[in-house]
Amino acid sequence: MTLRNMLETRLAQALQAAGAPPDAPPMLGPATRPEFGDYQGNGVMGAAKKMGLKPRQLAEQVKAALDLGDIAERVEIAGPGFINITLKNEWLSAYLGQVLADGRLGVAPAAAPQTVVVDYSHPNLAKEMHVGHLRSTAIGDALVRILEFLGHRVIRHNHVGDWGTQFGMLIAYLDHLGREGGADLSGELADLEEFYRAAKQRFDEDEDFARTAREYVVRLQGGDAHCRQVWQRFIDESLRHCEQVYARLGITLKREDVRAESAYNDDLPQVIADLQAKGLLRESQGARCVFLEEFKNKEGEITPVLVQKSDGAYLYATTDLAAVRYRAVELKADRVLYIVDARQSFHLRQIFAVARAAGFAPAHCALEHHPFGTILGKGGKPFRTREGGVVKLMAVLEEAEERALALVSEKSPELPEAERRHIARVVGIGSVKYADLSLNRTTDYIFDWDKMLALDGNTAPYLQYSYARVQSIFRKGELETLDPQARLLIAEPAEKPLALKLAQFAETLEGVARECLPNLLCNYLYELAEAFMRFYESCPVLKAQEPTRSSRLLLCQGTARTIRTGLGLLGIETVERM
Repeated sequence: MTLRNMLETRLAQALQAAGAPPDAPPMLGPATRPEFGDYQGNGVMGAAKKMGLKPRQLAEQVKAALDLGDIAERVEIAGPGFINITLKNEWLSAYLGQVLADGRLGVAPAAAPQTVVVDYSHPNLAKEMHVGHLRSTAIGDALVRILEFLGHRVIRHNHVGDWGTQFGMLIAYLDHLGREGGADLSGELADLEEFYRAAKQRFDEDEDFARTAREYVVRLQGGDAHCRQVWQRFIDESLRHCEQVYARLGITLKREDVRAESAYNDDLPQVIADLQAKGLLRESQGARCVFLEEFKNKEGEITPVLVQKSDGAYLYATTDLAAVRYRAVELKADRVLYIVDARQSFHLRQIFAVARAAGFAPAHCALEHHPFGTILGKGGKPFRTREGGVVKLMAVLEEAEERALALVSEKSPELPEAERRHIARVVGIGSVKYADLSLNRTTDYIFDWDKMLALDGNTAPYLQYSYARVQSIFRKGELETLDPQARLLIAEPAEKPLALKLAQFAETLEGVARECLPNLLCNYLYELAEAFMRFYESCPVLKAQEPTRSSRLLLCQGTARTIRTGLGLLGIETVERM
């Protein structure tokens, strides 16, 4: 049980003993300011309103019933009815000692593990991954790492677009070039990117070619051997590039995690049949749609979900419905997390609603859209190249490493070149990922090299430097192991905030898993690093006398382990020195 869960349970019991409604939440969280203690409960106000009592009156009753004599140094009532809890140093020392003795830093595997499908990354096949793919990829991968660490069964789904008009266009263009003198798709993906642009230009300018391309789509979806063979070559080239980006970025997605649009192709007629059987389908201008009352606007018009065109073709919505059913029924998911651009919010709300109405997803399966904002360039405009094109993700990662190498070479020229390059890779890639993860995913953010590579503030380099600084203490003291009999002794003012923050690692991860907000872990790690720096500046470690020396070394070791583990769960590496 985490520290927060322990306190929350006792506070909930006290609320019940004071006569609060059974569903009254204790609303416990870390105190926002040191003068408010270590934890603060805010649930009294809501409970008092339901009971018709003054909040202070109920707070007094809760305090009287609150059994924290073994844990808390003091329990105080503040303001209109806040319950402020200050932990005993001796109790915190013993609790944290158990946490740090645990190889998982006090993070117990989930008591009721869930099956969680996480849908993320979604590169456009037949084109290179661009910077716009960073957010879904980095956020999704951090979440799957954390959920797995907490003991859940995680199924990664990379729902890529490998079906539709663009592939008919590409196949038709390849055949066109072949008739004119031969063409081969054996080059690098950069050539395929150029190939895509040329095919798109021909598609936009030549109506006869566009008609042929659409005919190729029908042939492809109908199983035509030639179209399938060429299509597979495009897919293989695209996925090979994606794998290179994932390897460079440290992403755990593999080829077997790809669950493309085409995987649901055979199920699409059944989706239509089942919607029909449920009485959900209506015809509108020859197309087949689902009209749900919850999507009625102020004028009384319902925005329909189009699932089949008048010519019989299926749409993204049809495929998305098939995907929901596969995940909920075949994979028996308890949660399905969609890490998808905020611009798809209305579309996914409609998909989830139709899936529920059709019985494609049972009530116990949570369908969750976790949207994210846009990466912007300086000035708040779309992040583009100087020529106005999209910024390739691989180019961003290469530049990150180059800039990091320049910084490392400037600050630590004495390090061997191989080590400087290793540090540059870890810091450069980490800085790009952390800049994305450290902000609430729902916000847009400006891509700023200087800010993300800074050695101060809430950045990956700062946290990596904090880890390296702790490691330098052990190198300086020539310490490979610590005394197994050493005990934590919290005495100095700067020691308790660090100890308390270390004790909150498990509850932080639970919050991230629940809310799907990696920035909660980033904020925690930054606050931990800040607490360590204050401790380091005011509390001598190697020069301290025993048993204080060993106690402080335990705090140092716990800090390093927690930073390394936390960054690792975000998909970011550490280095032993910088």
